[in-house]
Amino acid sequence: MSTTSRLRRTINRWANPDEADARDLRRTFSHDGVVCIGEAPSREQVCLRGTLRTVTLRPRGGVPALEAELYDGTGTVTVIWLGRRQIAGIDPGRSLEVRGRLGNPDPAHDGVRVLYNPRYELL
Repeated sequence: MSTTSRLRRTINRWANPDEADARDLRRTFSHDGVVCIGEAPSREQVCLRGTLRTVTLRPRGGVPALEAELYDGTGTVTVIWLGRRQIAGIDPGRSLEVRGRLGNPDPAHDGVRVLYNPRYELL
């Protein structure tokens, strides 16, 4: 690899840090059986991997609900565990694999797709 191309990549990372992070996340989370969030089909069982950006407690109809935003560099999905106030290890910045049925974009969540009560594995 030439010095020029290495320098060009370094400058691109400085100019577009979000794009570089997304590229690194796609490389990290691409494995057999795992679908990119941006390409995941709605209303089907999926296996997704990514990093948790936010984790919040938002009650729904008087029932506690733990919400987390999962990002893999191609898209975002809101993961919701109904009836839970907290889950050990579910914190922002944590890598996670989730399995479940991915819903259609939800207008209540600004058009972001939602995954309710998924099976999960901390990575």
